[in-house]
Amino acid sequence: MAFSKFVTFLVIFISTVAIASAGNFYQDFDITWGDGRAKILNSGQLLTLSLDKSSGSGFQSKNEYLFGKIDMQLKLVPGNSAGTVTAYYLSSKGGAWDEIDFEFLGNLSGDPYILHTNVFSQGKGDREQQIYLWFDPTADFHTYSILWNPQRIVFSVDGTPIREFKNIESSGVPFPKNQPMRIYSSLWNADDWATRGGLVKTDWSKAPFTASYRHFNANACIVSSGISSCDSAQSNKNDWFSEELDSTSYERLKWVQKNYMIYNYCSDNKRFPQGLPQECRMT
Repeated sequence: MAFSKFVTFLVIFISTVAIASAGNFYQDFDITWGDGRAKILNSGQLLTLSLDKSSGSGFQSKNEYLFGKIDMQLKLVPGNSAGTVTAYYLSSKGGAWDEIDFEFLGNLSGDPYILHTNVFSQGKGDREQQIYLWFDPTADFHTYSILWNPQRIVFSVDGTPIREFKNIESSGVPFPKNQPMRIYSSLWNADDWATRGGLVKTDWSKAPFTASYRHFNANACIVSSGISSCDSAQSNKNDWFSEELDSTSYERLKWVQKNYMIYNYCSDNKRFPQGLPQECRMT
């Protein structure tokens, strides 16, 4: 009986260690710039980025990923954050890079945050969508997720999909699928464009501005020295590798786009007088 209890305790202990290590910022990320403005706290369970008039700050993942389901909880800059941008994204390197973007555009106190998304493939972006968030993202942490598999990219907020970008390479639209990407995040000043097209400037009397991060989880394929941790057999065991939106998820996506979308490049005929991009005509 005593041995049985010991085994049970050992299993629980090992599981707890595994969960903790999966979301430990010391193990998973490097602070890359900011001269002390970025901090890892609470034994690696919390990371904060700060911005003042002299500098912003940022971090990046130690690992590179090629496909996965990646979650991060963020609490954004509170109060008057006009002019600031909190960027959280996946990106590869080089001139023909791939990138999957969340960008949070600061606001005047009381105005809604704008969540800006974009997808780059082989160095080409210009696929912007913007929504208002339907809650105050500064009052508490919320989960921002990227599902990236060979068939699609899905952006989600607290489990609600806000955007889907499908792989339609057969129609000549490049899709990010060959280049491993790291996770990056930064908090920086962009008052030349971020808030109302640059009309509202950063109020430095409110500095330092701070964004907080916790509960990182990456159920993903790690690439090291060109070798993926997921071979084809392992990939097939991961539900996310072939995950798609079901009918309920599509209804939630349509709800977001109907009620909260404020810009969609696929509706911007003035920007594309020669015709909308191919993916807009197909999806």
